[in-house]
Amino acid sequence: MSLPVAQRLQRIPPYPFREVAMLKKKLVAEGKHIYDFGIGDPDMPTPKFVIDALYQAAQDPTTHQYDESGYGIPEYKQAIADFAKTRFGVDVNPDEEIQSCIGSKEALAHIVWSYVDPGDVVLVPDPAYSVYKVQTMWCGGAAFPMPLDPQRGFLPDLEAIPLGARKQAKLMFLNYPNNPTGAVATREFLAEAVEFAHKWGLIICHDAAYCEVAYDGVEPASILEIDGAKEVAIEFHSFSKTFNMTGWRVGWAMGGKEIIDALSRTKSNVDSGTFMAIQRAGIAALSHYREWIPGLRAEYQKRRDALVEGLRSLGWPVEPPKATFYVWTPVPKGYNSIEFSKTLLEKTGVLTIAGSAYGDYGEGFVRWSLTIQAPDKLGTIQAAVEAIRQKLPLSW
Repeated sequence: MSLPVAQRLQRIPPYPFREVAMLKKKLVAEGKHIYDFGIGDPDMPTPKFVIDALYQAAQDPTTHQYDESGYGIPEYKQAIADFAKTRFGVDVNPDEEIQSCIGSKEALAHIVWSYVDPGDVVLVPDPAYSVYKVQTMWCGGAAFPMPLDPQRGFLPDLEAIPLGARKQAKLMFLNYPNNPTGAVATREFLAEAVEFAHKWGLIICHDAAYCEVAYDGVEPASILEIDGAKEVAIEFHSFSKTFNMTGWRVGWAMGGKEIIDALSRTKSNVDSGTFMAIQRAGIAALSHYREWIPGLRAEYQKRRDALVEGLRSLGWPVEPPKATFYVWTPVPKGYNSIEFSKTLLEKTGVLTIAGSAYGDYGEGFVRWSLTIQAPDKLGTIQAAVEAIRQKLPLSW
C-alpha cells in the first residue's frame, strides 16, 4: 500500500546537498574524475585529543544513560561559558543561558518550532542555508527574504524591509560568517540588528557555525557582544567546522534565559540530548582551542588563496572571502547558475553548487567549498583550474 506523504513534506523542495551527493555518486560510478568543490564537509581528521577524550568518557557507564538535565551536563555548559568569556568577552550563565544541541542544524529547526505559528513571518537572508526557510514553511509560517547584496558586503538592508513584514515578524535569521558568501558582519551591523529586534519585538537567531574559520587576522564577533542582545537573540555554535566533527553532531545554543527555555521545551519533546561522552569530548575540544585553531585557519587560507589566485588567472573576478571555507563567485556571461554549474561539471569534471540552490538572490553565482577529499589539496585546486582553462573558455 502506498500512502501520500504529509502536505508539509510535499511543499518543500528536495534538500539540495542530497541531490548533489546523488549526482556525484552517479558520475563516479560512470568512471568520471570529479574535482569536488561541492558539499562543505571538513576533510581533515578530528583532533586526537578529542578522540582520546571520547574514548575515556565512553569507558564510564554513567555516560551511556540519558542526560536528564535536558540542557547539557554541568561541566560541558561551564566549558562553553568559559569559552564564550575568553573568545568573545561575553558572560553567559551556564545554568540558564546555554543549551546543548545535537549539532546546530537541529537547534535551528527547533527554534522555529518553538516560536512560529501558521501565518507568522520569519525574516530570512537570501541567499542562505535552506534550513531557515524550509523549517518556517513546515510550521506554516511565511519566509520573507532579506536580499544579501554584494554592494552592501552581503549584509541585509534592514531599513528596506516593508513595515508590514516588520510588524508580523517573530524571528530574524542571520548567519555570520555567512554561508554561502563568506561575508563577515561588522559590529555596527550587529548593533543595528539588535536595535531593530528591540524596536519590532522579534528574536534574532544567529547561526555562528563558521565563527572560527576566518582569515587574515579577522575575528568574527558574537552577536551577544552587543549591549541588549541577550534580551532578543539566541546564537548557535557547532564543533563541526572548528574541530572537524561534522559526524559527531554536537554543538550548543546560548542567549537569554527565556529564549533558551523555549528551545529546551521543544527539544525535550523531540530528542533525548547529546551522548554525554561526546559532551565530555566537547570539553576537551574547547580546552585545546587556542593551540588548535591557528593551524586549521592556516590550512584553509592556503587553499583559499590557491583557488582565488587560480580563478583570477582565468580572468575570473573573484574576491577572497574573509571567513568560512567557501568561495562565492559570479558565473560567466551567457549562463545562469544551474546551467553554468552543470556545464562546468560535464565539461571539466569540476563540481560546484549553483547559487540559486540558496535562494533567488543566489542566482548568478556558484559556491566552491575548500573541503577537498583528495590527498593532494593544493594539487587538486591547480588541476581543476587547468581543466577549466583547457576545456571551458570563459567570457566576462
